[in-house]
Amino acid sequence: MKEQPSLRYAWYVLGILLLAYISSFIDRQILALLVKPIKASFGISDTQMGLLMGLSFALFYTVLGIPIGVMADRMSRKKIIGWGIAIWSLMTALCGVAGSFSMLFLARVGVGIGEAALSPAAYSMISDYFPKKKLGTALGIYNMGVFLGSGLSILIGAAIRSMVGQENIHLPFVGEIFSWQVVFFYIGLPGFLIVLLLQTIKEPKRKELDSGKESANKASFSEIIAYFKANKSTFLSLNFGMAFMSFASFAGTYWIPTFLNRVHGWTDTKAGVTFGVLVSVFSTLGVVLGGRYADHLLKKGIATARMRTSFMGMSVAVISTAGLLFANPDITLVFIALFCFASSFSYGSATAAIQEIVPNNMRAIFSAFFLFVVNLIGLGLGPLSVGFFNDTVFADPQKINYSIFIAQFGGCIISSLLLYIGLSPFAKSTSYLKKHLADA
Repeated sequence: MKEQPSLRYAWYVLGILLLAYISSFIDRQILALLVKPIKASFGISDTQMGLLMGLSFALFYTVLGIPIGVMADRMSRKKIIGWGIAIWSLMTALCGVAGSFSMLFLARVGVGIGEAALSPAAYSMISDYFPKKKLGTALGIYNMGVFLGSGLSILIGAAIRSMVGQENIHLPFVGEIFSWQVVFFYIGLPGFLIVLLLQTIKEPKRKELDSGKESANKASFSEIIAYFKANKSTFLSLNFGMAFMSFASFAGTYWIPTFLNRVHGWTDTKAGVTFGVLVSVFSTLGVVLGGRYADHLLKKGIATARMRTSFMGMSVAVISTAGLLFANPDITLVFIALFCFASSFSYGSATAAIQEIVPNNMRAIFSAFFLFVVNLIGLGLGPLSVGFFNDTVFADPQKINYSIFIAQFGGCIISSLLLYIGLSPFAKSTSYLKKHLADA
């Protein structure tokens, strides 16, 4: 009988992985607060800003996630995560010396390359440390990193921007840089401390695998393809359903501080702090409660618990997008808070759903495929769509709220429909996994 990992130790490991995820999103989304100074410094459009926010990062982040997922199913996940953190921390710091739009774009590509290593390996590790009945809660807590990091990036960025002022800064060995670039040093370099902290945890044993037959435990490419084909409807509805959730979410996360600044005349600091608090509080509550609610439904014997929870969250999120159409900023903020809660409510359960329907020796690769679809559509196109709509459809900086609304409403409608369609296939996939493991 295999030794079960200590649940207390599992929570410790989860805490470190959560810290890494928070750090990754702080580094990833700091641009949300820097739209105005970057546009002024490099003379770029909203569409180009959208490219910097999303596609530059998502390009290699999504593509490399799949081979890294394959590696994580075969190699030390702890080492993969460690190297990833070191790379994205260094590349974030290099954003602080980029002297042009092109150089900043390339540095953001580097951040994406490093961050591609984290979640496929982390999902797999968490699934091995926690029992199935607590997996939704555990992954919900891990996915708090998305929203804590998003909120903290804006809060920390606002504080640093206020501290460094507006004047250009001269650095030894580097020369003169824009004041906003100093932010990247403050948020990038501390990542190396997380690499050191990562050395205190152990690589977990892989569940459901016979350690005496290591070569047999590695799923072949043909086995992975066959498993995907047998559960195609489930994977496509879940992956693309959450991709359009991400599309809607990132469209708001990267542009709402700019909307508050342009339309309501709020200062960068006020807009950043207000939105950062909303994301940190309501999105974090949503992702944790979504994971716990899915676990609750699962205990009641509802086979579609995790998919159903995701559908419920996105159904509410559709309604909440209407807040962007109100002239009163207080009413708008209430709806933004509701959107943060509802969209994140769906996310914690969705990531656990992937682990629930995939055998252990394929978890990292299927997690990587999930992240590939979610981030290519969500992160790659969500922020870009808002900039594109604003430049080409409205051609008016003051119409940014309409651009955000179109992106969010459309994304939420498509997401909720796909998740609803996937309910029945998901139930079949949970039964298919049991049969697959019995036959293995």
